Amino acid sequence: MESKKTSHHKWEITIIQILNSEGWELTWCGENTENYDAIGKTPKGFDCVMELKLRHKYYPTKVLEVYKYEKLMEIKDCLKFYYVFDLKGNYLYFLNTLVLPEKTIIYCKTTEKFDNQELIDKSVYMISENQASVINKY
Repeated sequence: MESKKTSHHKWEITIIQILNSEGWELTWCGENTENYDAIGKTPKGFDCVMELKLRHKYYPTKVLEVYKYEKLMEIKDCLKFYYVFDLKGNYLYFLNTLVLPEKTIIYCKTTEKFDNQELIDKSVYMISENQASVINKY
């Protein structure tokens, strides 16, 4: 039985299709892992994984969860990417060489579901837009 994809999953799949049309060879796996959303190859043929984030609001700094970053960096022999899409553009970060700021704690919802009101402390890195390897602003 095929699982039901959320609108967020459909967005991730669409972004992957766009990247694949530009030479990437990615497969969506966001339903099977909590650590990354795509796995495959870069346009130059290197193995890679990618975490994708859709933000419904624009913030000049991008939030990268410490937990997600650490899990991605544990994966051996591949390149790691973090893709952020928000109201003003999209940003692709190359995590293998990204210089991270100090960790900080934010108070946020446990999930992105609109009806969820439970708040938790989350350890994050606040990374700037200019640290992205590729930036497309609208």
